[in-house]
Amino acid sequence: MKRFISIISLVLICSNAHAGLNKWVDADGKVHYSDTPPPEVTTQSVRNIAGKEEQADAPASYSPKSVAEREAEYKKAKQEKTEAAQKKAKQDADAETRKSNCAAARENLRVLEAGSRIVTYDANGERTYLDDDARTQRLEDAQKAISTNCD
Repeated sequence: MKRFISIISLVLICSNAHAGLNKWVDADGKVHYSDTPPPEVTTQSVRNIAGKEEQADAPASYSPKSVAEREAEYKKAKQEKTEAAQKKAKQDADAETRKSNCAAARENLRVLEAGSRIVTYDANGERTYLDDDARTQRLEDAQKAISTNCD
């Protein structure tokens, strides 16, 4: 019997849970939320807990998509996502390459501007020293490489 009374009292207490939630603004501009707004104020329904709001019917031209159409859309979206990921990976790799080229070009320029003698090796493995004209040309090339690869 106690169980029956407690269930009935619980049902009676929870009966207000079916009320809707309304939003209204008073004369001072304050926003209020309540289940019963004052009668002189226009309200906007925020939430209808009881589900009293009617669901709009689908238009007559609407037809649910078939499994094949949904499968095609899924494959297309997956393909686009894969292509976007590949494009981003390529951009990241290009950026990394540019970054390493920039660092190499700056180091090359630093070595050339240091003024020390620079040694190069020819096809036979013999050592030759860079003359002033070749150094000037390599300085220009290093500066072009920096302007191309560095931001």
